[in-house]
Amino acid sequence: MMRGASRTDWVLFALSGSAVALMLLTLVGILVPVFVEGLPRIDLVFLTAQPSADLVGGGIWPAIFGTTLLTLLMTLAVVPAGVATAIYLTEYAPRRSRLATVVRAAVHNLAGVPSIVFGLFGLGFFVLFVGRGLDALLYDPADGPVWGQPAVLWSSLTLAVLTLPVVIVTTEEALRAVPHDLRLASYGLGATRWQTIAQVVLPNARAGILTGVVLAVSRGAGEVAPIIFTGAANFLPYLPTDLRDMYMHLGYHVFALSTQSPNVDLARPTLFATVAVLLTLTFSLNLVAVVLRARTRSRAHAR
Repeated sequence: MMRGASRTDWVLFALSGSAVALMLLTLVGILVPVFVEGLPRIDLVFLTAQPSADLVGGGIWPAIFGTTLLTLLMTLAVVPAGVATAIYLTEYAPRRSRLATVVRAAVHNLAGVPSIVFGLFGLGFFVLFVGRGLDALLYDPADGPVWGQPAVLWSSLTLAVLTLPVVIVTTEEALRAVPHDLRLASYGLGATRWQTIAQVVLPNARAGILTGVVLAVSRGAGEVAPIIFTGAANFLPYLPTDLRDMYMHLGYHVFALSTQSPNVDLARPTLFATVAVLLTLTFSLNLVAVVLRARTRSRAHAR
């Protein structure tokens, strides 16, 4: 604190410092037991083997594969939609356009919806409406549900809707951070609006866009509630080979180990090891976002 600070400043400093200390203590209280009990269980066999039927032994490879596949499909769905929406709002929509105002309001409201609601939405829209509609259109009713059942495809699309606001907001901010003079210079050289966006605006906003994508991927990789209804399986000792297959997920596997294992004490090392792997994955993605953000700021200051 600086000399001459008022009593109010000292009170605010003490309150904010206490909040930071409490947050750090909580984080340490969560991470220390997880890594102390989980790290001894982690080895090559644990990372590459199938889980056992009693959820006590075995490995987590199907859960790792399912989480990776789900995250990849989600990214392929959310990035084009989110970036395209942000480009429209920033580069094409008039400043006071009613449509742009409605879209921004919808995006901000969507960001505040609980994740469990997205799961119910995914079940109702993707599985029952789109999937059952495809079955009625393409297959005989006697064949049973083909697309109209929980699957990795519907889970990935549900998570894409959940993470869409993150991509839109961060991409829009990155596009707005590009100096307007660069656009004017491009127009002055005879470039069209799309050429300016593709060759000037997007390259300069690339780091910010990637930061938003990584943050969205980080959030989607750790979500459990939306996928419970749309495709995640409690126990599945084989890998999904089709978009219509169900799959295992690290987050849902943690839930199953902690609530449905016949012997929770024996499953405890596996539980903490799975949590450690999931936290490592999430923290790694967040670290990538931090590095990208730091590079963006350093380049902006260099200019």
